[in-house]
Amino acid sequence: MTVPGSAPVLVGTRAELADELAAARAAGARVGFVPTMGALHEGHAALMAEARRRVGPEGRVVVSVFVNPLQFGPHEDLDRYPRTLPADLEVCGAEGVDVVFAPAVEEVYPRGVPWEAGADVTVEPGSLATVLEGRTRPGHFRGVLTVVAKLFGLVRPDVAVFGQKDYQQLVLIRRMVADLCLPIEIVGAETVREADGLSLSSRNRYLDAVQREQARALSRTLFAARAAAVEGPVAALHAARAELRAAEGVDLDYLELTDVDLAALPADVPPGTEARLLIAAKVGTTRLIDNLPLVLGAAPDAVPDATDATDLTGAR
Repeated sequence: MTVPGSAPVLVGTRAELADELAAARAAGARVGFVPTMGALHEGHAALMAEARRRVGPEGRVVVSVFVNPLQFGPHEDLDRYPRTLPADLEVCGAEGVDVVFAPAVEEVYPRGVPWEAGADVTVEPGSLATVLEGRTRPGHFRGVLTVVAKLFGLVRPDVAVFGQKDYQQLVLIRRMVADLCLPIEIVGAETVREADGLSLSSRNRYLDAVQREQARALSRTLFAARAAAVEGPVAALHAARAELRAAEGVDLDYLELTDVDLAALPADVPPGTEARLLIAAKVGTTRLIDNLPLVLGAAPDAVPDATDATDLTGAR
């Protein structure tokens, strides 16, 4: 274990990564993995802390920093996505991360990015990738699952930690691991929020002061729904929509209530049904997403905590 505050080892190639992990594997140490696109914040730090907890002091924690071009659409923010590797290394060092893998695009896609060249083997995410984020961002989850599968093959972790904030991504990765029989424990960590409720995101830095205040409407919408969920799904959605009607500067993409696997809820929802409310909207030119677990027909304090509700290890 790297002592918190010490610099992690920075590697950029497959061979360097394998060398750094060889001794740990030979000693039987567990490997924990946190894939990121960099621009790290306290939310990412929480994922690193969870990875350390899962592998113990003798394990190795690996963080990847890679802005994956395959998951960006033609009109999305690939070019302006923040690249802050020196600051990212400080965040990783503070959390006792052992290895930071920051490869070039050519290292991850040696035959070229699939939509640019002849390297056309990708992971097909299935129908779940066509709803919610996938409806607005076609091809996004093909890019996400392809790069995650590649990184899993390179790091070969025992456990990988993802944030609940990207809940659809989390569900799809869990499904990929189960369907492809990958021996990796997938853990969903609780969304980290500012004191005012706004979920932490690398894209928050694009917001000016006015937009930052307007963006709070997303979390207010979710928590209003949670408070009303004791009365059932209709009441939860009514409370959410009332909050949105009062919001300024929020261009809603979707607000959807689903079951925990992102499937449609039945018409007659039994009391105590666990559900997920997901929202996406633009504030200014910045697209933000958020979500929250609800228990329908039960008191708000009956909602399981994040660890119990979304420790997505492949077992239900």
